[in-house]
Amino acid sequence: MCCRRRHSGQPGGAGGVGSGRQSANCPAYAAHSGPECPGGAAAAEEKTEFDVVLTSAGAGKINVIKVVREATGLGLKEAKEIVDGAPKAVKEKISKADADALKAKLEEAGASVELK
Repeated sequence: MCCRRRHSGQPGGAGGVGSGRQSANCPAYAAHSGPECPGGAAAAEEKTEFDVVLTSAGAGKINVIKVVREATGLGLKEAKEIVDGAPKAVKEKISKADADALKAKLEEAGASVELK
């Protein structure tokens, strides 16, 4: 059951289950962001880590391989495997600024890129 539902709408004690108030003392309520509770505390936080996913190399495959090598520090073979294996993550859990910069470089080289 959704913690918000447990903490709302029923007469009862102060802040407890069924009290009619949503208790800030309930850790499940504070951290809940499941589908039955849109807008929970965790859903309100802004995402800070992003994955840069190469969806397609496009026509400039060689240039895309060069950008992947530069961004990841991988060798030619490994970078080519990422590009050939699209859709595939190029870098994971990086900051928004770094993700946007890498996305711009890859798109400039002719790739299709997605941030997740």
